Amino acid sequence: MGAAAATDGAEKMRKAQAERGEVNIIVATGASQFEMLEALIQEEGIDWAQVTVFHLDEYVGLSIEHPASFRKYLKERFEDQLPSPVRAFHYIDAEDDPDTECDRVGALIAEAPIDVAFVGIGENGHLAFNDPPADFETEKPYLVVNLDEACRQQQFGEGWFPSLEAVPKKAISMSVRQIMKSGTIICTVPDERKAEAVRNSVEGEVSPDVPASILQKHGDCGLYLDEPAASLLGKGGAA
Repeated sequence: MGAAAATDGAEKMRKAQAERGEVNIIVATGASQFEMLEALIQEEGIDWAQVTVFHLDEYVGLSIEHPASFRKYLKERFEDQLPSPVRAFHYIDAEDDPDTECDRVGALIAEAPIDVAFVGIGENGHLAFNDPPADFETEKPYLVVNLDEACRQQQFGEGWFPSLEAVPKKAISMSVRQIMKSGTIICTVPDERKAEAVRNSVEGEVSPDVPASILQKHGDCGLYLDEPAASLLGKGGAA
């Protein structure tokens, strides 16, 4: 699953590199991206000096030293493992002034059309940290969002925090419309605990109550599942 997602995403990156001499990508975090990022790092034929990376989301008020920090995750698991430095890596710093930070990274991404967005789907169907009901209308590239109970429970359940109470209640997230502007979306979703969200996103109606269902409307979106995550497809159920 992870290798297939990385291979297809890397092919689109090499194409952009050949056509324009630069590549802009979005990378997600979380346990769902472990295998994909590890495989993407190994892909050949990518000139990383031509690649600009945008960060998808980050917790408000969390230090980069915190074990659950997505900046820490991406630096240690992705940027530091690359064979050569990237052109730029635009991390989200939501520690002190999240509204100003939304404006800063929003201005940067507005100047950089995204070639490939590597994303996942949450247990509650969220896309980035756009929990249900998601804002499908805002044109802001980044926004401050409230994290719902199911989302926070997932972060605790995956072992990122010592307790549910320790999980932040707010985050900066790339907006749904900004993600949908990406030329290609590579969506990687493992694990049986994501199976219902996958089914609802793929087979249900497009609805803010299932944020990832919006991916049905994208013209070039690949969904990469392991067998447990795909186990409910074709078996009915309400969106």
